[in-house]
Formats: sequence, C-alpha cells, structure tokens
Amino acid sequence: MKTSAQVVVIGGGVVGCSVLYHLTKFGWNDVMLIERSELTSGSTWHAAGGFHTLNGDTNMAALQGYTIRLYKELEEITGMSCGLHHVGGVTLATSPERVDHLKAERAKHRYMGLETEFIGPEEIAKISPITNVEGVLGGLYDPLDGHLDPSGTTHAYAKAARMAGAEIVLRNPVHATTQRPDGTWDVVTEQGTVHAEHVVNAGGLWAREVGAMAGVYLPLHPMEHQYLVTEETPEVFERSSELPHVMDPEGESYLRQEGRGICIGFYEQNCDPWAVDGTPWDFGHELLENKLDRIEDSVAFACKRFPVLERAGIKTVINGPFTFAPDGNPLVGPVPGLRNYWSACGVMAGFSQGGGVGLSLAEWMVEGEPSRDVFAMDVARFGDWITPGYTRTKVRENYQRRFSISYPNEELPAARPFQTTPAYDIWKQQRAVFGAGYGMEAVNYFAPEGEPLFETPSFRRSNAFDAVAAEVRAVREAVGINEIHNFGKYRVTGPGARDWIDTIMAGRVPKPGRLSLTPMLSPKGRLIGDFTISCLENHRGEEEFQLTASFGAQAYHMRWFLAHLPASGVEIENVSTRRIGFQIAGPNARTLLSRATRADVSGDAFRFMDVREMDVGLTRAVVQRVSYTGDLGYEIYVGADDQRALYAALTAAGEGLGLKPFGMRAMMSLRLDKFFGSWLSEFGPDYTPAETGMDRFISYNKPVDFIGKAAAMAEKSAGPSRKLCSFVVDAADADAVGYEPIYVAGEIKGFVTSGGYSHYADKSIAIGFLPVALIADGLDVEIEILGDIRPARLISKPLFDGDGARMRG
Repeated sequence: MKTSAQVVVIGGGVVGCSVLYHLTKFGWNDVMLIERSELTSGSTWHAAGGFHTLNGDTNMAALQGYTIRLYKELEEITGMSCGLHHVGGVTLATSPERVDHLKAERAKHRYMGLETEFIGPEEIAKISPITNVEGVLGGLYDPLDGHLDPSGTTHAYAKAARMAGAEIVLRNPVHATTQRPDGTWDVVTEQGTVHAEHVVNAGGLWAREVGAMAGVYLPLHPMEHQYLVTEETPEVFERSSELPHVMDPEGESYLRQEGRGICIGFYEQNCDPWAVDGTPWDFGHELLENKLDRIEDSVAFACKRFPVLERAGIKTVINGPFTFAPDGNPLVGPVPGLRNYWSACGVMAGFSQGGGVGLSLAEWMVEGEPSRDVFAMDVARFGDWITPGYTRTKVRENYQRRFSISYPNEELPAARPFQTTPAYDIWKQQRAVFGAGYGMEAVNYFAPEGEPLFETPSFRRSNAFDAVAAEVRAVREAVGINEIHNFGKYRVTGPGARDWIDTIMAGRVPKPGRLSLTPMLSPKGRLIGDFTISCLENHRGEEEFQLTASFGAQAYHMRWFLAHLPASGVEIENVSTRRIGFQIAGPNARTLLSRATRADVSGDAFRFMDVREMDVGLTRAVVQRVSYTGDLGYEIYVGADDQRALYAALTAAGEGLGLKPFGMRAMMSLRLDKFFGSWLSEFGPDYTPAETGMDRFISYNKPVDFIGKAAAMAEKSAGPSRKLCSFVVDAADADAVGYEPIYVAGEIKGFVTSGGYSHYADKSIAIGFLPVALIADGLDVEIEILGDIRPARLISKPLFDGDGARMRG
C-alpha cells in the first residue's frame, strides 16, 4: 500500500467505486480506495439491484438516467458483465391524485428527453399479465427501468478505476482521519497511514462513524428493509420475455422477475430504524433477523395485486439495512466546516443514483463545481441545527413515504415543530397554518374561523386558495405584516469587509445607508446566490454589512464564504436566527411605520433601497425600504429577544390602517405580480445572469476581478440563447408549479421554472425559459399542466405597479 495519494475514498460499496472510477475519468489517477472488508460488504451486497429514473427532482432524475446509461459503457471498458436487465417498469396509479402525480412527472420528462409514457390498465395487463389491474386507472411506463447484478456492477466500477491507475486496498479498516494545518489529511488504517490531499467519505452504513473521526455529524440513519424471492413460478418462466418491474404505491411494494421466480420488496409503515447507537464495525455480510410479521399486511395486499404470489413458495427472505438522509436524497459534496473533506453517502438507491453521485462529485473535486444544480443532494442542504433525533424521525417518515405522492404544497409533520421564533405562539393564536424549511417553522397562511388548520395536499388549488386571496388583498389595498426570519442573514465586519464583498459578489457594493441587489457567481459564471447587500455605519465610523439571501442555503453559502475568506481583515457571522423581525407592505405601510418611530420616513428622507438604524417602538431596529411583495414596504430587523416588543409596537401603530398578517403562500402570489424570481426556481446553479435577467445587477466595469467575472463578460458579449419570460395561462383548477414543458407551434421549446395564481390580477401565471429568438410580447404558447395542454400568452409588463411608482415613490 502506498503512503500518499491525491484522494483517499473510504468505502468499497457501489458509491465509493463509482467515485473512484469517475475521478480517474476526469484525469485524477493518484487515487486510492480503502475498504474495511471486501468490496460490496455493506448495503451493496444484499441490494435488490433495481434501477429507475423516476424522481421528484428533475436533476436527480437526469442523473439517474445518466447512471443507467453508464452501465453499458462500464461493460465495454472492462469486458465484465453488470448483469443488465432492461425490462422496463410501470408505476401504478389507483387514484386520481396518483394519476395527476404521474402525469406531472411525465410532463417533466418530456423536456428532459426521458421517454416515459402514461399507459392505461389494458396495456399494463398486456405487459405484466401477473398484475391484477382491478382499480388501476393507469400507470407511468419507463423503458429504462430494470435491474442488474449488484456485485458484478460494483466490481466493474472497480476494474475500470484500476485500469486507469487507481489503487484499491481491501481488508484494511480505517481507524482515524486527522487533518494537518495545511488542510491535507492523514488517513490512519490498520495497514499504515496514508497522507491524502482529499478524503471522500463513502462509508455507507458506517458513514456516521467515519464522519465522527473527522468531528462531523452527517445526518443519515440506517433502516431495515425486507424483500422476498419466490420459488420457480410457471407464470414467470413459461413466458418468452422477462416481466417488467411493477411499482405499486398503494401496496407500498415493488416487484420484478428474479430468474424463474419473483422478487418483491416492501416499504411498510411499521418500519424499524437500525443501529440507532452506531453501526457495529464487525457487521458485514450478515443479514438481519426476518420480521415477517412487520410486512404481513403488505404481503396480503400484494397477493391481491399479484395473485400469483399466493401460489408461489417463498425461497428467500432478505432483511438488510441501508441508509437514508432525512429527505431520502444522497449527501454529496464538500462538508461545511472542513477543508478537502467530501461526502458521498446516504445513497439509498445506489444502483439508480451511484453513477450520478460519482459523476457530480468528481466534477466538483476536479473542475471546482458540478455541471448541473445538485442542491437536492448537496450535503450543505442541512445545517448545524440538525440532530440525530431529528434525523431518525425524518428518516422513518421518509421510509414510510417511499411510494407516497409528493404534492407541491405538502408540509410533512414528523419532527415538527423543531425551531421556532418568539412570534410563533402569536401566529398560532391567529390560526396560522405553518410550513417548515431548514428546520424552522414559518407561516404559510392564516385559516379563517371554521376552516381546518391544515392545507390539503393537492396538485390543484387547495383549500387555502380563498384565505390566501384575502391576505393578498390586504397587502395590495391596505397593509400586511409578515415575519422575515426565513431569510439567511450574514453580518460582515472588519477593515477588509468592503473589498472582500466586492470580490465575492458580482454587483455594486452600496455606500453607507444604502442597499444593492447582486448575484453571487461561481467561477464558471453560474448563479450560486441572489443577495441583498445592506451597508450601515456604526458610531465609530466603521462600515458593517448585512448580506441577505435564501434561508435554506445557509450552510451552502457559509461554506462558500469561508472557503474564500482572507486570512485576516474580514469577519463573517451567520445571524439568520438571531436577527429577525417583520416586513410591512402595502399602500399604508409608510403611515404605519411613521406612527411607530420618531424618525423621518417620508419618501424624500427615506428613499427606496435606503437602510437606516432607528427606534421602532421600544426597540432599536435596522429598517430597509425594500419588499419582495413589489409594493411600498419595509423590512424591520431586530434581535430575537426584541421581536415580540416590535410586534406590539407595529400592531398598535396599525390600528385603523387595515393591518393584516400574511404568510408565504400570499408572498409567493404577490411576487408573481412583479415577475420576481425565486431562489432554486428562477435562480440557481443551472442558470446564468444574462438568461435570468440578473445581469442588470452586475457591475461589469468595477475594477475588481470578482469571482465569475470572465464568464459573465463572455456571456454578455455572446448573449444568452434563452431567457426567462412570464406567461398568463388559461388554467383550469391547477396552476404551473415548475418544470412543465412549454410548447411553441406544437413543439417543446422551453420549460416552466415556477408558477401560481396571482390573486391581485385574478390570473394564473407561469415563469419559464424560451429561446431568445422566439420571445415576443403576446406570443401564444401552450403549457402542459397535469397532462392537459393549456393555452398561454407571453406578457412583458408586470401585472402590478408596472412602472414601479408605488414601490419606489
């Protein structure tokens, strides 16, 4: 075993071997994989080996498509067989809601180039005669679905990596990972110490323990999972072709052919977390004790859906553990707070996702960033607020919901409430219906008396529709109040603060007392942040900055900030949950604020994009004249301890002004009136400044070489090939939510990034991309919503305050 390497990958399952192979594919050959036992000694060896492309996140679905197509390439490179069975698969729909879900997924697949098809029960019965289609309304058929040999595939990855120069060391447990002052690592193993520039944790079932060696907590947890393999079954082996996979969400099961028999697995409600206090180091090729009573109801249901099971003898019962993250997606990328330490774990669908994980991580390590937006599996989507108790609770919920419908408006109940602000009980008393993001509760809307304190999950307009409309009217006609805790906020100080922000942000850094809007770019010119910069001057004449962005991107943004922070002269602090407050917005907002403060907040004294410190009621506050509602509005920030006093002052001042609280559902409707984009919808790493309109905030001529400047200048010179547009949609009872295809003259030319209902304009709105050459005001297009092709028209003037007079006046 050599004693140094550019990269050490810890873990020899399918994911670790995929990472190793992809690093060599991108030209890094001084790489080593260290495995405590043999390859496939964790979850890989007992995996059912199925693969599919269906995933609620479109980029994850695309990466799963990449993974599946990669297997033939591996076979060609190595001469080894992956045991591929491309038999296709169908996901059954037994309710109108499931039909909506699958048709929405099919619409996404159209522009992604995935050839899925919605088929009827008669066609399902033809391709899978063992399926009882009674009660089945249809299904989504995917020709790419299939299964493989888990061991053969893993060894094919390993052989391909070895052929390119990688080293694999087996039967060599890792005992410690210690970082040197220069950021490199000593990986201490049973056979000796390896000095590595980078470490990749692909520890699978042991990823928690491997992470703990580096002092980091990775939010994942193993779950027990059972599947059965039957004896030879005539209805299977007497066919001339192999049966397709069948996923039956109602029965929480998946079924495929296994040789001359059947393999069927279950995601039962009565599920068990495994190894709560840690995975034993000596666990390997063992299976867990069978718990058939746990799946008794599931088996009974499966026998009705697949009657052949009643006549098939059980040959094997497999009960083995595999790991989940709280939301079911992998944990991939640079671990926040550590240098040169990478995660590639929590990949519970290793044979659907392992190739995409390896590709993305190799791109990240070698080229500095992935080629697509992978936030859905970025380890930084969770912050240091997460705990093992939260993780375990959410993992169990996710396991139980493996085949559940994911609705665009759904808020899952497990592990809630977790984090709240001091205003939480104030909102509860006013009948708030809450959502949660990044562990924090936030009001979605306020339910009227007599209405349930629950929003019914739906692809169509929900029971919250009228309540949200009333909140929107209150903002547009009087004044609304909304909590602003769910922004990520960072305090930047020090003599080098201005120069550093000028380098890390593409836009102009404001003078004291002013705000600016700016994108933050990756070196390749992609959008990795959508920020407001606020500049204040303290009593000593020193500048202090507040950077404000998406609340859910805190760890993602802090990781970037710290990676680019100079050795001295700049201090940055995440104050997201300590600096909170309220926004007020609407035509009466200025009157309300003037009643609560002695400061001059007239239009001339306190202009649009101004920021001031002032007393509001009893509290010292930072007040910004800006509002995401697109209306006259103010954001008022105070320390968390002062929030309730601020609320009392604002509500007292709002007497007689029509002050009403509003939630995030209304906020998302209000922003559509102005065509304002949203982070990870219109703005994100898949997109660039010029195509999203964020280029208008870039200071191209500032003398600083800000990160991404060369790429931004090149895009400015060449011009974008596509741009964001807004559309009025002739919708029925459902609005676009994102990733619906946009048709021009019958051909797919673009896709929706987000949408919803403008209660102010009484219109359904969609925002999305079209090629620049097609864009024209009034262009007729069509947008597919839940399988229906709906007419739509491109509009260029905002529905509210088109000239900005009210917002700026």
